[in-house]
Amino acid sequence: MKKSRSQDIVIASDHAAFDLKKHLVKHLLKRGHAVIDLGPRNRKSVPYPAFAQKAAEAVARGEVPLGILICGTGIGMSIAANRYQGVRAALVHDAYTARMAKAHNNANIICLGARVTGPGVAEDIIDTWLETDFEGGRHRERLAMIDEEG
Repeated sequence: MKKSRSQDIVIASDHAAFDLKKHLVKHLLKRGHAVIDLGPRNRKSVPYPAFAQKAAEAVARGEVPLGILICGTGIGMSIAANRYQGVRAALVHDAYTARMAKAHNNANIICLGARVTGPGVAEDIIDTWLETDFEGGRHRERLAMIDEEG
């Protein structure tokens, strides 16, 4: 297995994704990444938008280049994160969508669903996303169009 380039990553979840978040933190640390876990710290019910906000703001402010958000389906986290200028949060389901999220959309946050994605698939998604480079070119022009619409 190819080792991904070491990067700083912020991660957060809601209560439904607490166990998958813990699993992925261990995986990322094992792979040599610096991980900032923004919570939650237990399985007690929490509002996912508050945790999406923490991570999206850290990425938007440039404190960290990348983020991972996890809730039950990933949908709520992706909607909440994309409200922040400079954040490109992509809901991904497998290695292919993770690769395309980075290669074509330069996603700086990926969102996962703990109720629909198992730990092994989640590891593969994360590794693929981190190992993929943004292709630029016509994709850069399209992202500029999105930013202009904002």
